[in-house]
Amino acid sequence: MNALATVVSSLHEGVRAPVRWLWRKVEHGFDAAFGSTANPLRQLGSVAVVCFALLVFSGVILYAVLDTSVQGAHASIAGLADVPWHLGTLLRGLHRYAADAFVIVIVLHLVREWAFGHERGARRYPWLTGLPLVALVMVCAVGGFWLNWDRLGQFSAQATAEWLDVLPLLATPLSRNFLSDAAVNDRLFSLLVFIHLGVPLLLVFGLWFHIQRLTRPMIFPARRLSVGLTLSLLALALVVPVLSHEPASMASVPQSLRLDWILLFLHPITDATSATAVWLSVGALAALGFALPYLPQRASLPVAQVDPDNCNGCRRCFVDCPFAAISMVSHPNQRVGRELAVVDADLCTGCGICAGACPSSSPFRGAATLVSGIDMPGLRVGELRQRVQRELAACAAPQPLVVFGCAQGARATDLGPDVCRIELLCAGQLPPSFVEYALRDGAAGVLVSGCREGGCEYRFGQTWTEERLRGLREPYLRASVEPNRVATAWVDEGDDHALRGSLARLRANLPDGVDSVSTSVSPHG
Repeated sequence: MNALATVVSSLHEGVRAPVRWLWRKVEHGFDAAFGSTANPLRQLGSVAVVCFALLVFSGVILYAVLDTSVQGAHASIAGLADVPWHLGTLLRGLHRYAADAFVIVIVLHLVREWAFGHERGARRYPWLTGLPLVALVMVCAVGGFWLNWDRLGQFSAQATAEWLDVLPLLATPLSRNFLSDAAVNDRLFSLLVFIHLGVPLLLVFGLWFHIQRLTRPMIFPARRLSVGLTLSLLALALVVPVLSHEPASMASVPQSLRLDWILLFLHPITDATSATAVWLSVGALAALGFALPYLPQRASLPVAQVDPDNCNGCRRCFVDCPFAAISMVSHPNQRVGRELAVVDADLCTGCGICAGACPSSSPFRGAATLVSGIDMPGLRVGELRQRVQRELAACAAPQPLVVFGCAQGARATDLGPDVCRIELLCAGQLPPSFVEYALRDGAAGVLVSGCREGGCEYRFGQTWTEERLRGLREPYLRASVEPNRVATAWVDEGDDHALRGSLARLRANLPDGVDSVSTSVSPHG
C-alpha cells in the first residue's frame, strides 16, 4: 500500500511540476508588465470577484429593461442598440464579456491552485467548496443566452434540454418543451428567467463558504487592476459589439450562429461526440477534482504546537495566522482573563508565521533550552538559535552575511564563502529579534528573503515580515539596529540572480568598520 501511494504521489507531482514551472515563468512575465502587486495572475480570486460584480451591476440594469415574455424579450434586448451614445451597446457588451472573463479567470484560478499544491491539507476546504461554484457559474452563463430568445438562445436551450434528457431523472423529456413556438410560453420563460437570476444568489452564498476559513480575504484586487479590467471590457464591448441573432423560431433549425466558445463550448462538443460522452467526461473531471485533495502526499505538513507554560495569551499568533487555524480559549491555569492559543490541525498549513509572531520566540532568553509559546516541529525556535550559532562559528569569513531564506522563494546555495544561509518554512516564521541576535553574534549584515511581493505562498508571510522589520507590526525589530545592516529580498524560486544582487547591495551599504568578503559573490542581471 505504501508503495502504491508513493507511485501515485510521484506521478501526480510529475504532472504538476512542469505546469508549476510554466506558470511561474508566465507569472514573472506579467510581473514585469504590471508589477507584482498588480499582477492579475497573482490575484485571480479577487479578479473573479470584480468580474462577478460587473455582471451583477450590468445584469440589474439589463433586467430593468428586459421584457420577460417570450414575444417581447428579443425586441427589448435588441433595442439596446438604439440607446444614444452607445450606452446600451456598452452595457450589453460589458455583461457578455464580463461573463467570458469570469469563466476564464475561474479556470485559471483552479489551475494555479492545483499547480502550487493548494488543494491539499488545510487548503482542502476552499478547494472543495470552490469546485461546485464552477458548475453554478456555467449554469448561470448558459442560461443567460436563453433570455434573449434569439436563434442562439433557441439553439442553446434545445441543446441543453437534449443533453439533460440523457439522465434518467425526469418522467418526460425536457426537450418536449421546445418542439413548437406554442410550447414555449411565458410560464416556461419565467422559469428560464428564474434560473438566470436565482443562481447568482447561490453563488454569493457559496462564495461565503469558499472564503470563510481565510483571515483577511482579498475580496478585490489592486484598484488599478480593477479599473484596467473594467475599461478593457468596455473597450471590447465598443469595438466588438454583442449583437442579437434573428428571433427564435421552433419551425426551423438555426443554420449559422455566432457561438460564444467560452460559455457555450459544451454544445459543439456534444454535437461532435454524444451527450453520453460529454456527461462521462464532465463526471470524470468532477470526480478527479474532488479526489485530488485526498491523493497520497510525499510528506505530511507540520502542525504548529502550543506550549501552555510559555503561552501568555497575547493573541498575536491568533491575529497573524493567515488561515484562521488558531483560536483562543481560557488558559488551563485558571487565572482570570488569561487565554491560551489552540491550533486546529485541520486548518494549519505549517507556515510557521505564528512562531514568528510569538513574543517568547526570542533568542535572547537565557534558557539553555529555548521553548516558545507556539512553535513548529522540525524547526523550533531553539533549534533555529543553535543553527545561527553553528553557521556563524563555521563560516570562514570574519564577519559573514546571514541569509534567512524562505523555502518557497529563491533557494540558491552557492552564495559565497562569506554567506550563511538558514532556511525557514516561510519568511514570516522568523522572529525579528533573530536579526539582531545574528548581528550581535558576529554577522556583518542580515538579508531576509521570501516570495515576491504579492505572491507569498502563505498569503501574509512576506507582508508581516516586512512590517515587523520596519517596526510597524509586533513583534518588531528594535530601532537600535542599524538599518544599513539589514535588507530584504522578495524573490521567487528561480530568482537566484536577484538574490545575489540583493546581497551585493547589502555589502555595498555596510557601514564603515563592518565588512565581509566582498569578492566572493557578484550580482547577475
